[in-house]
Amino acid sequence: MHTIHAHLPKPKKVQHETMGDLLLSLGGISAERIRMNPTPGTATKRDLIRFHDRGRRLYELVEGTLVEKPMGHPESYVAAKLIGLLEAFLTTYDLGYCTGSDDLIEVMPRLVRGPDVSFTSWLKRPDMTVDSDAISKVIPDLVVEVLSKKNTRAEIARKLGEYFLGGVRLVWVIDPRKRTAAAYTDPDLKTFVSETGSLDGGDVLPGFRVPLAKLFERLEKPKPKKRKRS
Repeated sequence: MHTIHAHLPKPKKVQHETMGDLLLSLGGISAERIRMNPTPGTATKRDLIRFHDRGRRLYELVEGTLVEKPMGHPESYVAAKLIGLLEAFLTTYDLGYCTGSDDLIEVMPRLVRGPDVSFTSWLKRPDMTVDSDAISKVIPDLVVEVLSKKNTRAEIARKLGEYFLGGVRLVWVIDPRKRTAAAYTDPDLKTFVSETGSLDGGDVLPGFRVPLAKLFERLEKPKPKKRKRS
């Protein structure tokens, strides 16, 4: 198994003077997504394991803070649909394994994220087994974030930087409301994918290709916005 944590600088512990400073640092997210017990800035991986998926809430550990991961009905559907397509592909081409949104991955020391979908090549697990750690230190090759209304642009930008610094090779960001997606091979290198386009696994997942229309085909069409009366 290959890990790269030994070569990465540990994220510095950040001291914030106000809750506003913390929320801004986390990407301008809403305060309702911050768990106050344990006190923000003091949470550990043990705390994350204790509260993760309790009361149907998923958390990530960022800057010593348990941050709720928003996952609504359409986002869950799209993630499940993608996992189903990935599993069907991997049944034929046994290249690795995939996990879902309740997975926890230590992207860097003291930084634990939970991608909505991830794929990890067997090259990182030569014995072709999935590790049994509650928080995995095996960095996926592909991670997928399915956007919810509560996600912010700055939050996703921060995640992209962390994923690639941690060793992820490909990130897909899927927007069910706009019915579009973006494929990243670098935080600043984006390929836009329209509703009529497809996401391609490229060198990370050779041969895998999924039309966005297939992911969105059962989603309710967005209702047209009402025009404001002048």
